[in-house]
Amino acid sequence: MRNPSGPSRAGSPDGPPPSTPSGEAASTASTAVAAETAQAGNSGTAGRRSRSGWWPLLTRLHFYAGVLVAPFLLVAALTGLAYTAVPQLDQLVYGEQLRVEKVGDTAKPLTEQIAAAREAHPEGSIASVVPPEAPGHTTKVVLSVPELAEQDKQRTVYVDPYTGEVRGALTTWFGSTPLATWLDDLHRHLHLGETGRLYSELAASWLWVLVLGGLLMWFGRRRTYAGGSKRHTLLLARGARGVRRSRGLHAVTGVWISLGLLVLSATGLTWSAYAGERFTELRTALSAYAPELDTSLSGGSKGTSGHDHSGGHEAAAPGGLPAGLTVDQVLAKARAAGLDGPVEITTPADDRSTWTVAQTDGLWPVRMDQAALDPHSGEVSARVDWADHPVLAKLSTLGVRAHMGTLFGLANQIVLAVVALGLTVGIVLGYRMWWQRRPTRGDRRGPVGRAPERGTWRLLPWPALAVGVPLVIAVGWAFPLLGCSLLAFLAFDALLGLIHRRRADRTDVPA
Repeated sequence: MRNPSGPSRAGSPDGPPPSTPSGEAASTASTAVAAETAQAGNSGTAGRRSRSGWWPLLTRLHFYAGVLVAPFLLVAALTGLAYTAVPQLDQLVYGEQLRVEKVGDTAKPLTEQIAAAREAHPEGSIASVVPPEAPGHTTKVVLSVPELAEQDKQRTVYVDPYTGEVRGALTTWFGSTPLATWLDDLHRHLHLGETGRLYSELAASWLWVLVLGGLLMWFGRRRTYAGGSKRHTLLLARGARGVRRSRGLHAVTGVWISLGLLVLSATGLTWSAYAGERFTELRTALSAYAPELDTSLSGGSKGTSGHDHSGGHEAAAPGGLPAGLTVDQVLAKARAAGLDGPVEITTPADDRSTWTVAQTDGLWPVRMDQAALDPHSGEVSARVDWADHPVLAKLSTLGVRAHMGTLFGLANQIVLAVVALGLTVGIVLGYRMWWQRRPTRGDRRGPVGRAPERGTWRLLPWPALAVGVPLVIAVGWAFPLLGCSLLAFLAFDALLGLIHRRRADRTDVPA
């Protein structure tokens, strides 16, 4: 939330000033606080140090960050809003590939379905097989094709499990359709590659600062509301007009979506370029990664034909699969071992590797157990269950899925859409407040439209500075783009102060 209020709105000795209802009382209070803040700002270090310096400082930061970072947040909100509809868009655009025309009584063996897929698409080699998640879904046969591997993409062939008919093929990215991949890239980096990722990281880095700062200002303002009601922190006060109405709508909208915004900021930063690297270092230091499934066979297995994902070896079984157990037998062994629900079956990488069967149910409660199966005996040689994941690894996985709108299904999508729309509305209202309080309006007097007085940090108590400065440095290190942009804000603010002082000196020079 942004509250670009001037010094008349923040700077009282004990915190944010009370908002009087309207009319003459509001004007009188605003004028009195403006005079007091101006006096404090001009007093410099000679003024009395008190906690009151936090409020104009916080409001000034909120104002500048809101004005300058809001465009990036707006783009992130709109592109994220588009991404929330991916499941429905996929069904609309790729229904022919993803769904069967008629649900039959009995599905054909996976081996036959794979053979049909390979007959239609003999290129590359089989990387994995995804059985239908529901009766009306197709089987996915995922091929590793050399020319696509450079882009981390694969070719997925969709087969009707009841008729064995190939319904089509798509170029996929970690299982995502081309449309989902395009929208994901748009949201993450605007199709500009690594350089474009800076926009989303900058937005996510400042989002939590704006949200927490806005909450502090709004709840602090409402706490000292003279004659007001606590319910006005969650609902718009009746009779509010003009900039007070815009500010109220802006703040109340932010309060309602604040938790969602904080979750999106935190989860988005975990896979960002620079802050994500810091998070990776933290997880490494805490050993907070999920255990890695051991897919190796000790010394290899005799009689197993060489097989890799590059298509460089001849397969010893129909459909381009390694010799030994069939896919159907592997799936049966995995089901017997307790891996129910949606799964992905990954073929052995070579003659010294196992089959891998992994649960892929990302709906809460998630099912994400994995098992490695010997390609000849079918014995489970290794296993990693969801319960074995460290707490931080679980939180990271769940957070990412919630961010992508898959953790709670349709409800998750609706919440994300509401948060994205709320953020968009909040940004528009923030700029509207800025416009309503612009200095060029003839019906307003005083420093409206400006940020609070600069230099009020000098009035902060020494203990606050002793704690605050190292804390800001630490936050800047943890979130590099936040730190760099904050330095840019400070330099910009200092330049504005220098320009204003020079103009004032020229005005004071006698003719």
